[in-house]
Amino acid sequence: MDPLTLFGALAVSAMLLFYALEARSATFVLAFAGACLASSAYGFLQGAWPFGVVEAIWSGIALRRWRVRRTRAP
Repeated sequence: MDPLTLFGALAVSAMLLFYALEARSATFVLAFAGACLASSAYGFLQGAWPFGVVEAIWSGIALRRWRVRRTRAP
């Protein structure tokens, strides 16, 4: 397994893990956004730019959800 494939597998695995834990804390929503950004980088590095664009958008959506959730927390 080459380093780029390993990076992509770790990024997508982190996305799955942090998405599953989002209900526990806003920190996991932020971590999910970071994992989406890493997955986006993987997509661009691999040459699959549509995947990179979609993951970058998901990262933006997750950042917005994190901001909203953080401001609503007591």
